[in-house]
Amino acid sequence: MPDRPEIVCVYGSARFVEEMLAADRDLTLAGVIVVAPGVFARPGGGGPGEEITDEQRASLAALHLRKIDLADRVLVIDPGGYVGESTSREIAYARATGKPVSFTAPV
Repeated sequence: MPDRPEIVCVYGSARFVEEMLAADRDLTLAGVIVVAPGVFARPGGGGPGEEITDEQRASLAALHLRKIDLADRVLVIDPGGYVGESTSREIAYARATGKPVSFTAPV
């Protein structure tokens, strides 16, 4: 193992919670430090994840940008190629800061 393991930020739609957890597990077992959403939020009910306030959502979005800042690269979990609005913003931020971005879905 290198002196400092690679740090990967895992991100994707809250509908892919199980896939994100699997990626976290696989990367961790491979010796990678994983930073990922700690809360899988959903707006106003419906869908996977926890219901949170707008204030909490804004705070989590800002926190996730800091996670991207810490990472060496970003891995987007996007089964079927689906990337939602917030994930698109995270991708744009990562690219603007020069972080490599990869996707799990084939191109």
